[in-house]
Amino acid sequence: MPKVTPFRSIRPIPELAERIAALPYDVYNRSEALAEVKREPLSFLKIDRAETGFPDDVDTYDPKVYERARDILSSMIADGSFIKEEKPCYYIYELTMDGRSQSGIVACSSIDDYQNRLIKKHENTREDKELDRIRHVDVTDTHTGPIFLVYRSRKEINRIVDEAKQAVPLYDFTSADGITHRVWIISSDEDIAQIEHAFLQLPCTYIADGHHRCASAVKVGLMRREQNPDYTGEEEFNRFLSVLFPDDQLYIMPYNRVVKDLKGMTCDEFLKAIQAAGFELTCRGKEPIAPNVKGTFGMFLEDNWYLLTAKEPLLSSDPVKGLDVSILQDYLLGPVLNIEDPRTDKRIDFVGGIRGLSELERRVHSDMKVAFSMYPTSIEELLSVADAGLLMPPKSTWFEPKLRSGLFLHKLS
Repeated sequence: MPKVTPFRSIRPIPELAERIAALPYDVYNRSEALAEVKREPLSFLKIDRAETGFPDDVDTYDPKVYERARDILSSMIADGSFIKEEKPCYYIYELTMDGRSQSGIVACSSIDDYQNRLIKKHENTREDKELDRIRHVDVTDTHTGPIFLVYRSRKEINRIVDEAKQAVPLYDFTSADGITHRVWIISSDEDIAQIEHAFLQLPCTYIADGHHRCASAVKVGLMRREQNPDYTGEEEFNRFLSVLFPDDQLYIMPYNRVVKDLKGMTCDEFLKAIQAAGFELTCRGKEPIAPNVKGTFGMFLEDNWYLLTAKEPLLSSDPVKGLDVSILQDYLLGPVLNIEDPRTDKRIDFVGGIRGLSELERRVHSDMKVAFSMYPTSIEELLSVADAGLLMPPKSTWFEPKLRSGLFLHKLS
């Protein structure tokens, strides 16, 4: 029974919401983040990536970077760019991309639910990536980027959301990338009670995207408990910012792979090794391949596209081994190309499906030797892996559209 609670959000005034809202901090590298802040000086990236306010010789993780983030946020609250809600509320956050919409409930989730596995994960996290957000959350005393959670769809929650969306939205704008964002507030005591009760009927929620942000938020909460041994459990640091979506509204794109070399093989030797590994191989020439059937893969090599089909012995009913990303890793990337750990091997890189197949061709023509286009992992596969207490291979899912940071902030104290 996950505890999903309302909160007193700090949020932009309506006339600045479009300018402040920013893609997640980890979508950009440092130069890209700097370019975006120069394009839009009010972008929340100047807080989420405060190194954009320093020369390049200042380390991204220098303590003064986090202090700058805190100071900018404080000044924007002081100058009226942000306001604080008068009472704890829920919000509905709707994102529309290419005519398809998904509506989530913005709320706080419990760090105890994460610890007790009522919030289920499907990825491991890396400590070095956690440290950055731990410092950011701790120094700013704020959760700035919501965790993307998913729950198995329930009619009673859908009904409340649909009714709330009949009101006039707080925010309604289309961002530069063509995504429409609309937000409604749920402030009546009756509606708040219904939502909180409805989530208590669920067995669990799941992390869809934001494993590192979630782990970091939880660790800051545990740090605050150590610093406050008389804590009651009701303090704000016991909760973290989240947006919860029903599983039947989500869209997962493929997470494609590119590899730097063929481990010393010629192209002909590599093609033979793929067939020997258990894949059927068909050359499609210049025709880009976006797999539309599970167990199939596109491959771009030396200006030609190939269709790879995994033969029966490679398939599995195991929640993890049966994933297409696992099949490619276990039977081709690992044994044929000697990429044993895709988390750390510098010879492999990952390309989100939003970038399209032309990006795979570009990478092969520039800094890589071979590219693989994937059939997307399904939301049901994600939930099944999490339910089994297992973990997916790295870079198994790419969710679109991305939640914006800066629209909802949660103070820890």
